[in-house]
Amino acid sequence: MGTRARPSGLTITERDAALIRGMIERGDRHHDIAAFFGLNQGRIAEVKDGKRFPDVPPASPDELPPKGPYLTPKANWMENRLAS
Repeated sequence: MGTRARPSGLTITERDAALIRGMIERGDRHHDIAAFFGLNQGRIAEVKDGKRFPDVPPASPDELPPKGPYLTPKANWMENRLAS
């Protein structure tokens, strides 16, 4: 039996939940939203389904970050490596 990874220490705040809901309403993919926040897609689904922060309304479109996809650390590393 394997061991579990250490917790990341990242938590979702009410403000994060509002942004997540706004990004979902905008049509962002759960994968892209998760990458933006450094979370897994399960946490995004919990916010969407109301299991976390059920009373937090979505953020307005003008408050949202630019639409993804967001570069992962690997993509950033590859870009920097190719630029060298």
